[in-house]
Order: sequence, then C-alpha cells, then structure tokens
Amino acid sequence: MVHDITIEEWLALREKGELTLIDVRSPSEFEEATIPGSVNVPLFDDAERAEVGTLYKKTSIQAAKDRGLEIVSAKLPSFMRTIAAIPGKKAVFCWRGGMRSRTTATLLSLLDIRVARITGGYRAYRKWVVDMLETFEITSDAYVLHGLTGTGKTAILQAMKERGIGVIDLEQLAGHRGSIFGEIGMRAHNQKTFESLLLDELLRLRNEPFVVFEAESKRIGKATLPEFLVRKKEEGAPIWIELPFEERVKRIMQDYRPWEHPEQSLEAFRKIKSRLHTPIAAEIEVCLQEGAFERAVALLLEHYYDPRYVFTATRYDEAERTVIRANSLEEAIESVESIVRDRQKKHLNA
Repeated sequence: MVHDITIEEWLALREKGELTLIDVRSPSEFEEATIPGSVNVPLFDDAERAEVGTLYKKTSIQAAKDRGLEIVSAKLPSFMRTIAAIPGKKAVFCWRGGMRSRTTATLLSLLDIRVARITGGYRAYRKWVVDMLETFEITSDAYVLHGLTGTGKTAILQAMKERGIGVIDLEQLAGHRGSIFGEIGMRAHNQKTFESLLLDELLRLRNEPFVVFEAESKRIGKATLPEFLVRKKEEGAPIWIELPFEERVKRIMQDYRPWEHPEQSLEAFRKIKSRLHTPIAAEIEVCLQEGAFERAVALLLEHYYDPRYVFTATRYDEAERTVIRANSLEEAIESVESIVRDRQKKHLNA
C-alpha cells in the first residue's frame, strides 16, 4: 500500500533532515522547476514521456498505460537500483501525484523498498509556495546594502552569512547579478525556481532578529521580487558602501572573469552600446575584442554604471544613510558586521 504524505508533513520531516525527495518526472520537467533539494530519477525520459502522452491524447488511456508499462519494464532493474542506493527515508513525487509516482511507490513496495508519495505532487508544492508568498511578511528588521557597481555587496553578504548573520542573497537565488552582464558565468533561474529558493531562505530566517540583503531592483534576470520584499527594501536601514575606483574595478574582474567569457561579455555590451557616446562605446568594444578587460570595465563604470546609480541614489534621504567609506573590501566587511552586531546587542538589551 502506498503511503501518502502532505506538503505539511513533508516540511516537518525536512526540518528534521529525515527525508530525501525523488522527482520521477522527466529531465526537462525537473530542469524547469522542482522542489529544492530533490534528486531526479525519471521514470520516463523526455521522448518517452512525449510518446506516452501522445497515445493518451490521440489513442486511448489503455494504449498509453500499455506503452508506459513496456517502457518501464525494460528499465526497471536500473531504476530500482538507483532509488535503493539513495540513503535514508525517501518520498517520491511527479507532476500531480498521479500515475508516475504511484507506479514508482507501488513497484518499490513489492521489493520491500518503502517510500512515501507526496500528495498532489509538484503541483501541490507549487500552489503552497504561491500561497505562502502571497501572505508572507518579513518581521525581522532589515539592513539594505547600497553602493556603486563593484563595491563588493555580494561578497559582503557572503561574509556575513559565514559569520552567522541572517542574509538573503537575492542574486544567488535568481542565478543572476542583476545587470546586463549579470548572467555571465551563472545560470538564471526562472520565476518558479526563484520563488521556491526564496521561500526556503525566508523560512530558514524567520526567527532571525535582523536580515541583510542588497538593494536590488524589482527584477533580477528572469525573476521578479514579491511586493513584500520590495516594501522591506524601502523600509530597511540603508548602508551605503564606498570603495576606491581601483578596488571596484578589481572586484568586478574577480567576480565576472571576462577573459573566461569573452563572447558573452561582448554580446552583453552590445545590448547597451547605443546608450553610450559613440567614441566611448567604440573604445569599450575594441577593449573587449582585444582582451583589455580592465580598461573596458573602468570605462563602463565611469560612463555608464556610475551615472545611472548616482541618479537612482538621489531618491534616498542622505540623513537616513549609514555610509561606510572603506579602502578595501575586507575593511567594508568588518564595518558592516560591526554595525549589525552593535544593533543586535542593543536589541537583546532592550
């Protein structure tokens, strides 16, 4: 008999680290979106799924079942061994908790391999994510990092996280750095994946007194921030990071490594080329083509990114800012941590 568990029951087991989720959908379904932390062991590959689906729609349900059984029978030993090798307790799911996950759980039970099945499958999980985000509110106080491009805001967030401070790294969750060059060396997540990863982080941090995140725009790559997070950004205490120009160029070179992605860098630049004065744009393009990346970065900062950011910054009241003028990234990290730690102490002593 198949043992079904709800999304809520799965969450309780996940909190204890007692369950591995197995997504038996096809590789392309898994690639589009899944439950974070799941392992993909597909019952059908993409071509097989399409074939069975076509029979279901154009011939009959029975024809689809027969062909599905034929496909599964041929790969059953390998399929079972793969799942059996996954340690600990396991639960399987498919799109809506239907034929694929039921078949998997039933076959495994015949071999005394006990697995649970997620009721409603990925569709139920996705509905839970959407419902949660619609009503979610961040009750923690927030620090919001601002600064010109290259001031190391992401590196500061990573350092804060390593030091035990609550951090929401929105660029990491989106798989994008938030600029026209933002996908270079990364893989942008779609909205479904972003929201799943974001909700995981929000639930992990729900009891933190403070959270730190970057002042991102509403859209990061393919992902759009929920309204409650946009509001929190506007309400949060702004920390402005300032680093010397040379340090910023160095930071961008380390983060983007344009020499490893010369074609992507050039392609991204051409999307904004028309927004720059023609002689400057021409020089940047030549620099990118010839591998003079440091010079290209300096020109982009001076003539494109800095003027745009300075214009955006005029929306914020200078009196409300905490400004950190650091000579190095390490100094900026220490300053941000000091500010957050001091506030934590005041909160605990209040």
